Amino acid sequence: MLAAAETAPPVESLDVVARILRDRLGAVAVSFLITDFTGSSVVRLGAAGSVETAEPARRIPLAGSVYDDVIRTQRPGVEKEGQGAHTRVVAPVTNRGDAIGLLELSLPAVPDAEVMREIGETAHALAYIVIANRPFTDLYQWGRRTLPLSLAAEIQHRLLPPSLTCEAAQFAVAGALEPADHVGGDTFDYVLDHDTVQLSITDAMGHDVQAALLATLAVGALRRARRAGADLVEQARQADQALWEHQRGYVTGQLLRIGLRDGSTEFVNAGHPWPLRLREGQVQQITPEVDLPFGVKPHHTYRVQTLDLHPGDRLVMFSDGMLERNAKALDLPDLIVSTRALHPREAARALIGAVVDAGQGHLKDDATVICLDWHGTGTSQRAADTGADLTTASASSPDGPRP
Repeated sequence: MLAAAETAPPVESLDVVARILRDRLGAVAVSFLITDFTGSSVVRLGAAGSVETAEPARRIPLAGSVYDDVIRTQRPGVEKEGQGAHTRVVAPVTNRGDAIGLLELSLPAVPDAEVMREIGETAHALAYIVIANRPFTDLYQWGRRTLPLSLAAEIQHRLLPPSLTCEAAQFAVAGALEPADHVGGDTFDYVLDHDTVQLSITDAMGHDVQAALLATLAVGALRRARRAGADLVEQARQADQALWEHQRGYVTGQLLRIGLRDGSTEFVNAGHPWPLRLREGQVQQITPEVDLPFGVKPHHTYRVQTLDLHPGDRLVMFSDGMLERNAKALDLPDLIVSTRALHPREAARALIGAVVDAGQGHLKDDATVICLDWHGTGTSQRAADTGADLTTASASSPDGPRP
């Protein structure tokens, strides 16, 4: 049904989807709302031809809205529109847990189960269309930028993975980053391979463009080594060497590799804050052997350690911006416990939001979180298409659990 949208120019794809829904379902209005960088608001993208990228995107706050409920639960919302006869349907546009946005329709009648199924399938297909078209247009980048980015922030955002959330049978992972008033050089990354998932979190010294350039060297070296099949020791060595050879400065970091077949873990700590693990309602700080940050001493040897992860554990890695002065009043372990029922995507945003609130909207250092839920190697029937609250995850997919 959406083949025309897949082959249309990127900016016209949304119009094609809207036209198909109008023809098939009699939709009076169709729009796509994209989530912004912060995850706290959405931006409506109307007819593609009406989007003026020179204008700032208009934020629609999520808090307390039907949009927030749909993103959080990954279940469509249906409600009557005022006193009129039309019905509004809001469906999640999500792929592998990455909540890209929302599909909103105004229908002439209350939809039945078959119409809802078709809307759900269209919304899921739209996620693939957006992902496929993102490299070819700035439209979606414009929609995610509700505030202007500094040069340092632009560099920083380009270092992050294309999707901030990933859902799989064995795990779910999500990251969130809130830049400081003067960007501090935080980054996070992950990659899902055939039989491993690898995560990293880094924090470059300094602020603004200098920190962003240090972060670029570190992330580039880690990715280069990782993509060449290097183990964690070699990845750390190459990041250390790149910083030492090309730019004076240091970057703290943590590298994590988990085997998806046997659950084995490897872990490197390069002068970074220790992670926290939630197990059976209790939070424990992991206390690894700590090596030097990348770029401090040439030819430093990094040690690989094991990390104890059981099915049902939640691992939280973070930068020191989560521990800055204004955030010290926050009980981070208590926040992790209180958000344990949320999907990692929502939990990471909640943790970042608490730190931002503590700083009254102004951070002296970047705040970054990676939240990993480890489900184990024997959960191949777990739903992994959308991702929702843990209590509703199995019901979030319209077709039930999938591998």
